[in-house]
Amino acid sequence: GVLERSREQLLRQTCEAVLLGVLHPRTAISLVLQVLSDAGSLLSCCLNAACMALLDAGLPLAALFCGVTCALQPDGTILLDPTARQEQEARAILTFAIASRERKVLMATTKGSCSVEEMQQCLAAAQSAASTIFQFYRDSVHRRYSKC
Repeated sequence: GVLERSREQLLRQTCEAVLLGVLHPRTAISLVLQVLSDAGSLLSCCLNAACMALLDAGLPLAALFCGVTCALQPDGTILLDPTARQEQEARAILTFAIASRERKVLMATTKGSCSVEEMQQCLAAAQSAASTIFQFYRDSVHRRYSKC
């Protein structure tokens, strides 16, 4: 459907932004993500899974990236990694793809309406949460490759 194609385009553009494809000319990279369940924050979960898959495949990346979803509640509070129910109750849903280098924004998408100040607050919260996700990446890779 339209929503899935939109999600696919966001994922593709984010991956292409960090993938160093010029090092492997005439090479096709196929990334398949299978959604088994959606408990909320689906796009950020897909972004994180895509980054880990590219990393595990040993593909050259300019930087790692992670996805962070923020839900802006009607009272103005910001929830990170909202559940499906929290997303339904939210005034706006913002998803960011954050690069590991300098915490730059690779992609941003919103559903709903929010002010510029609220978007900046969500971005700051997402950049802060990215540190935790990148630490999780490090720990996961360390656990996987230290068992040899």
